[in-house]
Amino acid sequence: MPEPTKKDETPNGQPEESVAPDSNGVLPLPEISLEVSPPPEAVAEGQEPVETDGTQPEHAEPAEPEPVQAVAAQEPGPAENGSNQPQPVEVGVKEQAESGNTTEKGEGPCSPRPPDEDDAAATTPSPTPRPEEANTLKKLSIELPNDSVPLPEMGRKDSVWSLGEGQAPEDLDKPIDTPPRSTLLIESPQSASMPVGGDISFVAKVEAKDLLRKPTVKWFKGKWMDLASKTGKHLQLKETFDRQTKIHTFEMHIIKAKENYAGNYRCEVTYKDKFDSCSFDLEVKEAETGSQNIDIRSAFKRSSEGQEDAGELDFSGLLKHREPKQEDETPDVDVWDILKNARPDQYEKIAFMYGITDLRGLLRRMKKIPKQEKKSEAFAKKLEPAYQVDKGGKIRLVVDLADPTVDLKWYKNGQEIRPSPKYIFEHKGTQRIMVINNCSVNDDAAYSVAAGDEKCATELFVKELPVKIVKGVEPVKTTVNERIELECEVSEEGAQVKWMKNGVEVPTGVRSRYRVKSEGTKHFLVIDDASREDTGTYSIMASGGTSEAHVQVDLKPLKIYQDLQDMKVMLGQPLKLHCEIYPGNVPGRWYRNGQLIQPNDRITIIHRNKVHRLEIESSSLHDSGDYTFVPEGYSQSLSAKIHIIDPPRVHLDSLNFPDNMVTIVAGNKLRLEIPISGEPAPRVVWMKGERVILESGHRVRAETYGDQTSLTIDITEREDSGNYKIVLQNEAGEATASVKIKVVDIPDPPEAPLVPVVGGDWCSMTWEPPKYDGGSPMLGYFIERKKKQSSRWMRLNFDLIKETSFEPKKMIEGVPYEVRIFAVNAIGVSKPSEPSKAFTPLAVTSEPTMLVVDDVTDDTVTVKWRPPETIGAAGLDGYLVEYCIEGGNDWVVSNKELTEKTKYTITGLTPGSKILVRVRAINAAGPSPPRTLQHAVLVKEVIEPPKIRVPRHLKQTYTRRVGEAVNLVVPFMGKPRPKVTWLKEGKPIEPTHVSIRNTDCDSIIFIRKAERSHSGKYEMTVQVENHVDTAIIDIQIVDLPGPPQCVTIEDVWGGNVALVWTPPKDNGNAPITGYTIQKADKKTMEWFTCIEQYHRTCITITELVVGNEYFFRIYSENMCGLSEAATVTKKSALIVKEGMQLKTHEFNDRDFKEAPKFTQPLINTFAIAGYNATLNCSVRANPRPKVIWMKNKIAILDDPRYRMFSNQGVCTLEIRKPSPYDGGMYTCKAINDLGEAQVDCKLEVKGGFTFYELMQRGVPLHLIDKYINEHKIVEQEK
Repeated sequence: MPEPTKKDETPNGQPEESVAPDSNGVLPLPEISLEVSPPPEAVAEGQEPVETDGTQPEHAEPAEPEPVQAVAAQEPGPAENGSNQPQPVEVGVKEQAESGNTTEKGEGPCSPRPPDEDDAAATTPSPTPRPEEANTLKKLSIELPNDSVPLPEMGRKDSVWSLGEGQAPEDLDKPIDTPPRSTLLIESPQSASMPVGGDISFVAKVEAKDLLRKPTVKWFKGKWMDLASKTGKHLQLKETFDRQTKIHTFEMHIIKAKENYAGNYRCEVTYKDKFDSCSFDLEVKEAETGSQNIDIRSAFKRSSEGQEDAGELDFSGLLKHREPKQEDETPDVDVWDILKNARPDQYEKIAFMYGITDLRGLLRRMKKIPKQEKKSEAFAKKLEPAYQVDKGGKIRLVVDLADPTVDLKWYKNGQEIRPSPKYIFEHKGTQRIMVINNCSVNDDAAYSVAAGDEKCATELFVKELPVKIVKGVEPVKTTVNERIELECEVSEEGAQVKWMKNGVEVPTGVRSRYRVKSEGTKHFLVIDDASREDTGTYSIMASGGTSEAHVQVDLKPLKIYQDLQDMKVMLGQPLKLHCEIYPGNVPGRWYRNGQLIQPNDRITIIHRNKVHRLEIESSSLHDSGDYTFVPEGYSQSLSAKIHIIDPPRVHLDSLNFPDNMVTIVAGNKLRLEIPISGEPAPRVVWMKGERVILESGHRVRAETYGDQTSLTIDITEREDSGNYKIVLQNEAGEATASVKIKVVDIPDPPEAPLVPVVGGDWCSMTWEPPKYDGGSPMLGYFIERKKKQSSRWMRLNFDLIKETSFEPKKMIEGVPYEVRIFAVNAIGVSKPSEPSKAFTPLAVTSEPTMLVVDDVTDDTVTVKWRPPETIGAAGLDGYLVEYCIEGGNDWVVSNKELTEKTKYTITGLTPGSKILVRVRAINAAGPSPPRTLQHAVLVKEVIEPPKIRVPRHLKQTYTRRVGEAVNLVVPFMGKPRPKVTWLKEGKPIEPTHVSIRNTDCDSIIFIRKAERSHSGKYEMTVQVENHVDTAIIDIQIVDLPGPPQCVTIEDVWGGNVALVWTPPKDNGNAPITGYTIQKADKKTMEWFTCIEQYHRTCITITELVVGNEYFFRIYSENMCGLSEAATVTKKSALIVKEGMQLKTHEFNDRDFKEAPKFTQPLINTFAIAGYNATLNCSVRANPRPKVIWMKNKIAILDDPRYRMFSNQGVCTLEIRKPSPYDGGMYTCKAINDLGEAQVDCKLEVKGGFTFYELMQRGVPLHLIDKYINEHKIVEQEK
């Protein structure tokens, strides 16, 4: 259906009603354009009229103008409308736009109706304003639906508060975007209704069984309004937690609710990454009171922050800090009556006049006021909402007047209609009829009739009939340059048709090749000068059908009157090609060697009738080739060969070398390319003196290709310098030229530098200039140094040094260095000189630290100190101790030879004298600064009683096994040096058995290999003159116990054997902790353990196999382990079945003992560095042999890089991640009591790292030396 609504403008400027038919025939609703002007007070203050939604965001700026939002309102229908149906009106509010290029769209209705509401209350969206109006006006569409709809059907958006903070009305129906939900709420708040002034509570519960902390709960109204900051006397939030049920309860209480509290609410619960929410509605029902009892001015004034209502749910007053205005003392007036009798465009003016700021709430309240419909006084029956008629048909518009005497006028789109043959007016009683004859598209318009002051309107739709094809297009076949005319006949004159070619509309502009004309019902498409591109399928399209036909345009046959001729042209002479063909108006293209020729300043292409010419003003070598002329549209072509000849020439000017001299550095590759010209290509010869340079030369060769010749010297030498001659020859002549080549070189390396002076971190070096400077003056020198053991040289200067001396600095002390020199000239850098002799920077150490007096006697003074903080790379050779008498300056050296200890005793001193002591540290660089005692020392001894400090582990019995070493250190104190004596069990200790060494502060007792006889109590005595201190140390040496004395079979019954034995005679000097009992079948004599850690001396062995004969043996055990031997029962125990006895025959056991013999030898193996390698062999021997692995005849013991296995005679050696130094000769040796055997193999490790790489990776030097020595041994054996 047509979308736009047509309007008529009346002479008084009031908008005329308009009607647009709906698809179901329902009359659409009229809209009224309302222009709202701000009150004089607002204009005086420079404010713009701004309509808000009752709440604003707290951060909104007061000066920022807000766009006008859509507001619902209600207005009674016009008095002249005789229908009882209420007419919703759309009010447009105009305001100044902020931006000149911003267009505001009309807002839709604020409160959408439920689906089952009466169609009379349906809303029509306001049309979009035209672009030229967008720069000056904004339009606000306000719906005034039927106020008879009850309040519950108005929806939650009827209240201002339901819009939320900063939420536009059109956003209310949009879904709220929330993050993904998870189930947290076990009880959600439900929608409810309540009267105005009542109280209500909403409850939400969350189960905390799986939550570690309290979840976060937020209450919202609308989309964004957070109610947490809006609590007050009307809104309270409460939280409780039940520890028994583990449930959080969140409550929202609304107290003394107001009408604008109605709307949609939302409760959101979040816990870490979980989220849940629930929406619910609150409906506040209004009390049944008339509108006359409402103080409209106080009801629609917004609350300010200083008034009593501050803190309620209407928070717009909190956003702007305004002083409360004084109450107006104007007399009371009934604003409702004023608004009811006013036009909609006066609502805003009246609201500002009486101080009503909540215009939206005012319009919403007016929406609920019942309307009083006025019965039409002029019309008994109005026009239908819409009429429809076919094009060319006739339509009758009929109205029935209540007063036949009233004047009647008809209008079309606001223009009055006068009687004419097209418009005929008829009168039949009270009916007034307008007949429209021969309806056309121009009659599709909005019509209205005015009877006095009343009007009624309708809309007429004219339906066009389809245009049919009467005679179709016929196919055409012709040749180029002919005229084509396509003809088609349709069913109606003046019909609109469209010509198409291959589905694309044919262009019919002024410069188009196609012409379109029509004569009555016939339509023509004309092509005056046809071409092959005109071939295709042409069609004509009308509203009632299409017709198509194929057009074929062919070429005329080609005739050649004069063909192209082959030519030879001298370089620079003009070139002209000529041919004649028929038909003469056929264009063509010229090609050279298959490339299209385009005309330019040098090339001219001429086409005159049958003649085609190609002219080149001055020919060049590029003009040689095969020329072809191809007539357009034909497969035939004309061709000729053109050859350009030119004498040879050598172009040395392009080299840009002064005097044609080329300078090259020796050792580099020289490739000299010289352009040449000549047609045909000349023969080129290179010569040096009388020697001809051939193309097949090894180092020096000449090459010619295309338009240039080249001389190539792969590695230039000084002997290559000289004059080179070039000779060119062809049939047109000969040319010669010469080139000079000069070969220069880098200077020779200087001789090895000298290092005469060496400091702590610096040295001084000198050198001589190189003997040969390479033919270029010396520019300077580069110096490099490296550590002697390193191969990495480091550049010391980046700017050239002009002199022949230099002082390297920032070297590491004690590290040997070498230096070398590079000479530099204009050509480059020479090879390095030979390294200098290695030198080592050294520096003296710092002074010793913490020098103190340790002991003083009548003629000696003992001092001690700590090493210097900075020793340096030269190391520390020792210390020099000096002293002098207090008051003197003659220092006497106490130690003639250096002492490496940090403690020294000065002897030969005079008792009672005072001396000063100082110490120097000595190394290869010399003595360090001295460290001197702060105070003089009095030479006099002090007695200190002795005191033995027994270590904690020696206060208890000290236990060691036989064969282990015993090394005990017992410190003591006392001055002068105490006398120490040791006693064992009250007797002196023999020095041959126990070694004792005493020092000034401790005594050491040492037993290299402990025996059981060393057990006992040792008494230590320390004595200083008459003062004595003693200590006792208990030493216990333990050994493996002996076997039990006698093991007998006490009894045998069933599958049980009773054994009895006596404890061993020798318990190993330690208590017996248990016994281990084993059994063996007489047939195999393989021993199996029955029980371990058994503490008694009798036992019963059970679960023995019937028919077997068993021997038993028992080991004794103490803290050192099992006894070396076991006691075996002399007799065996035969387990027989009851009632039967088997006679056994005695026989000699076979001797299975055998010396070791390798059944599978070792095999030479290659291993990859970094990957584990294994060596395997098998040996047979009885008893079981001892297996020893050796590398290069050295036994492998306790090396974590090797793992050795032996299982069932198979011996395996695993080498973990071998490196090159793991290669060598490996040996496996097996030994038992009957003999020994061994096998060898060679292991070679491939890959890995070199010696230098091992040094870089930090491999210890002793491992690398070990590998090198083993490798040398293997090579010597080979």
